[in-house]
Amino acid sequence: MLTLLARNWWLVALRGVIAILFGIIILVAPGMALASLILLFGAYAVVDGIAAVWSAVQNRTQEGWWIHLLEGFVSILAGIVAFVYPGITAVVLLYVIAVWAIMTGAFEIMAAIRLRKEIQGEFWLGLMGLLSVIFGVFLILRPGEGILAVLSIVSIYAIVFGVFLIMLSLKLRDWSKKLPTPTAA
Repeated sequence: MLTLLARNWWLVALRGVIAILFGIIILVAPGMALASLILLFGAYAVVDGIAAVWSAVQNRTQEGWWIHLLEGFVSILAGIVAFVYPGITAVVLLYVIAVWAIMTGAFEIMAAIRLRKEIQGEFWLGLMGLLSVIFGVFLILRPGEGILAVLSIVSIYAIVFGVFLIMLSLKLRDWSKKLPTPTAA
């Protein structure tokens, strides 16, 4: 699993940059329409999911690759739901985001636990997972706050999540330098 992540450290960094940009866009334009939020969330979830699936498939011979595959499919599914049903109410979108965050967080925690046996620094992945689960549970427990009030929380979550991904990618990049170079068959 470490090899899977280390060889694709740049995808982890890319996911972080995309998350940060997503968060900044929401902060800069807080009055954007709910339809824009749905499209932004859908695009983010699909791109994030494709990156995770691609990384997993590229390294499917590595132990634990399926965790990233499942995480990717969950993200893609959440994005597709947002695109196919753009007229859904704010509360439904809130629950889609909450379930996505909880499931993604659970997969990240599972991956961090597996990485504990291989490297130090898996803390960032575990912390990302915990943050995702806490965020999702908060949204489920406080749906009455309204989607516009949640925009700030979504943007802060995305920025912090993105920073954690970048921190993890830097650790993975350092680790990738220690890996043997693959030979051509």
